[in-house]
Amino acid sequence: MTENRLMQPSDQAVFRLQKAGYDVMLLFPVLFLVGIGIVMIYSASSALALKKFGNDLFFLKKQGIFALMGIVALVACRNVPYHWYRSLAYPLVVLALVLLAAIHVTPWGFSAGGSARWLRFGSVSFQPSEFARLALVIYLAYSLSKKGDSVREFSVGFLPHALIFSVFALLILCEPDFGSAVILGAVTWVMLFIGGVRLVHLSSAFILVLPASYFLMMDAQYRIRRLVSFMNPWAYPKDDGYQIIHSLLAFGSGGIWGVGIGNGYQKLFYLPEPHTDFIFSIVGEELGLWGVLFILGLYVLILWRGTRIAKKTVDPFGAYLAAGLTVAIGLQVCINMGVTLGLLPTKGLALPFLSYGGSSLLLNMVSIGILMNIDASPNKLIVTGRNGR
Repeated sequence: MTENRLMQPSDQAVFRLQKAGYDVMLLFPVLFLVGIGIVMIYSASSALALKKFGNDLFFLKKQGIFALMGIVALVACRNVPYHWYRSLAYPLVVLALVLLAAIHVTPWGFSAGGSARWLRFGSVSFQPSEFARLALVIYLAYSLSKKGDSVREFSVGFLPHALIFSVFALLILCEPDFGSAVILGAVTWVMLFIGGVRLVHLSSAFILVLPASYFLMMDAQYRIRRLVSFMNPWAYPKDDGYQIIHSLLAFGSGGIWGVGIGNGYQKLFYLPEPHTDFIFSIVGEELGLWGVLFILGLYVLILWRGTRIAKKTVDPFGAYLAAGLTVAIGLQVCINMGVTLGLLPTKGLALPFLSYGGSSLLLNMVSIGILMNIDASPNKLIVTGRNGR
């Protein structure tokens, strides 16, 4: 009691969170990113919202609601034993497939920007591919932990997982959403590799997928144009190179210290989707290099904690689940940042916790809540010092 009385109020709050089983090294970076995201979304979208809806607070208010819902979801998932997801693995897969199919066969499917990726119920829209990623991670974690050493057999460890992924990928590619399908494939490949599936099976699958990927790329003219403009965006300044050019201009004009929050120029109807896919570009322009490094440091901290949780968890299901959730978040971060910096072809993917969007924020907060529950579980590897203390 004496020690608690000597603590500062902020220290007492941290102590209470730790005692309640909340990993503050994971929680605080997430909350920082959500808070920064709300500020940057308002800065990036106010002009667009005023022109389109007559209210500069339109996106800010919605993201604030999404953030509150996400925090509630995080706390709820932190307190739901992760073992419960074992029995939900197959129902979640079925539900995800139904939602993905509903985009194409029901009147609730909603199209925007040439892609049908959402289900809309009144004023509420939802992106099923975000839920599908979580459902697939839970299914893979359950299946890999159940099969044990038999995962090295082709018909047990590789084939059924590849078939489930293929159905997911086919439905997502029909939207079309090539970026989400790539992330789903990468998450599946990494989880199978971690789970002990033979490398020869995974390598063969990768080689076989290349022709299909080439066909999909060549079959859509807009993908070909994106790839060509990615190689030299300055040769196509008015069409396919437009986005990446203005993204790079945003980073360049931000310099080291940035132009200041609210003073960015590229968000003023130059850079498309400045509050969603290209929010990182606005961060670079208004917060500069130091702001970018701070954001990057928060993501590194989240991924480090997620990796550490996976390594310390003795229960195979919990370890695979933690690894899959961490890999999924990390891939989203890498691809979004790679696109905005001109290192990858343009893909419509949100930046976790920062970009505008309820589906992305809610499902990523759910992932963090599950990670915290795994971390707080008793099935952990106790790491001792040299003297056994």
